[in-house]
Amino acid sequence: MSTNEIIRNFSIIAHIDHGKSTLADRLIHKCGGLTDREMKEQVLDSMDIERERGITIKAQTVRLKYKAKDGKNYLLNIIDTPGHVDFSYEVSRSLSACEGSILIVDSSQGVEAQTLANVYQALDNNHEIIPVLNKIDLPAADTEKVKKQIEDVIGIDTSRSISCSGKTGEGIDDILESIVKNLPSPKGNINDPLKSLLVDSWYDSYLGVVILVRVIDGSLKKGMKVKMMSNNTEHTIEKVGVFTPKPQDVDKISSGEIGFIITGIKNLSDTKVGDTICDVSNPIDKPLPGFKPSKPVVFCGLFPVDNSEYQKLKDGIAKLKLNDSSFSYEPESSSALGLGFRCGFLGLLHLEIITQRLEREFDINLITTTPGVIYKLKKKDGAIQELQNPTDMPDPTQIEFIEEPWINATIITPDQYLGSIIKICQDKRGKQNNLTYSGNRAVLIYELPLNEVVFDFYDRLKSISSGYASFDYEITGYKEGNLVKMGILVNTEPVDALSMIIHKDFAQSQGRLVCEKLKELIPRHNFHIPVQAAIGGKIIARETIKGFRKDVLTKIHGGGARDRKRKLLDKQKKGKSKAKQFGKVEIPQEAFIGVLKINKDA
Repeated sequence: MSTNEIIRNFSIIAHIDHGKSTLADRLIHKCGGLTDREMKEQVLDSMDIERERGITIKAQTVRLKYKAKDGKNYLLNIIDTPGHVDFSYEVSRSLSACEGSILIVDSSQGVEAQTLANVYQALDNNHEIIPVLNKIDLPAADTEKVKKQIEDVIGIDTSRSISCSGKTGEGIDDILESIVKNLPSPKGNINDPLKSLLVDSWYDSYLGVVILVRVIDGSLKKGMKVKMMSNNTEHTIEKVGVFTPKPQDVDKISSGEIGFIITGIKNLSDTKVGDTICDVSNPIDKPLPGFKPSKPVVFCGLFPVDNSEYQKLKDGIAKLKLNDSSFSYEPESSSALGLGFRCGFLGLLHLEIITQRLEREFDINLITTTPGVIYKLKKKDGAIQELQNPTDMPDPTQIEFIEEPWINATIITPDQYLGSIIKICQDKRGKQNNLTYSGNRAVLIYELPLNEVVFDFYDRLKSISSGYASFDYEITGYKEGNLVKMGILVNTEPVDALSMIIHKDFAQSQGRLVCEKLKELIPRHNFHIPVQAAIGGKIIARETIKGFRKDVLTKIHGGGARDRKRKLLDKQKKGKSKAKQFGKVEIPQEAFIGVLKINKDA
């Protein structure tokens, strides 16, 4: 048997919370990857935040040895992938390093939106798919109904499907046997010149950059000189190893195998995910196709609550960037919030996790501004400008039109919630493309503007469907929209941190909400303070914060009192208008946080 024939490379794909990491635990335990003492729940979820939330954020890899019933020894390379839409770039990367996938479907929940998205990605990579119905130990499990759903909604034959329970371990032997029988072995030739794919890389404070590779042809050995084809840099391999799931040094990794190399690179930006690594002494002509780079789609400002923590935030962001190439940032300053950073994320969960890690790992209190997306502006002179930050928007007279990103959303829901879900999609300017049924579950396809989805769409969807609806999306492109920049003025001074780009139809109601909130939260001064929402020079909403009034008339009585009173009141009035002219309105931090929460609570 050749080396390649005993190797099986596969990913575990599923919707969030259908039991990918738990099943990976059972496979590791069954194959003896870790001893009973070393085993713990979700052993591949290494970050605290992954374990706490019960989600996978980073794809993890593990190599196991398995002795099949036919007596042959096999090498299994598993990649456990995330299920959440924000981390789909991790999934696509992992799938391109494998030949097959185990598709896990919760036998009590059935097919969900992310199940569909991940299956389509696996099919795009020409994967052989083994359907696995997990959680059969639950009283609500209905395997026959779920098999029918898989055939109806996804169109995959379920005659080879396996029922199992990641919790009890039932069906794990059948899965392992099915992997060695039904999944293809990797193609490639150990004697050809080295060709390998850079699947992932992360920074280790002791070793420098650790590079995860899938070898297509040839072998990678310690001491070998290799070249990264994207930037033509040459490096010597200091260490070669595999994860079992503990890192273990080996002499070499050959065609068809997945492992890691360390070359002494200190800067993560030198290792481009999807790059081709070849031998310096025997180079190849054509690199592998690689991956589409992940592009941030949601942007927001991160500012420290206490300005003295700016340096701490700067260091924290730089360290997080080392292990997350999909996260981008650049310095930004705001007259209201001080110094901070404009950061780009793959979605709201990604944003939440980065801010949570900054607060927890670096002990920083943060303010996040309203999340926004990238708009494209076509100017009258023909130039096209990409706009992330509303404060950079040019004068409206220079703009011909503004385009915003749109998404294709797949929502799967029990049909009793369908009416409410269609209503929120309509409220968010959505266009319905398709509606199909599988049993009592509706599969809705909607076109929606991304700007409307990033605020609170997911939370509202979950709350109106009691948590049963699932949601997945992909960005389809840009469309022209009736968008305007709404500015907030306090005492006629613009507050840049609160300006936003919004659809014209929603500007007035949103402006009114912001003005009312600021009226509650800005403390009274000695003079009246107008709080206004404006589009260009036109005021669309206004509230007034009343000033304190000192009673200057108490001591006046007797003859001519009326004239003296009027003089004093006139004097007070002049003083107030002067104070209003020169007085600075202090806007407390709570007011910003309160306004930024409006969108989340709306």
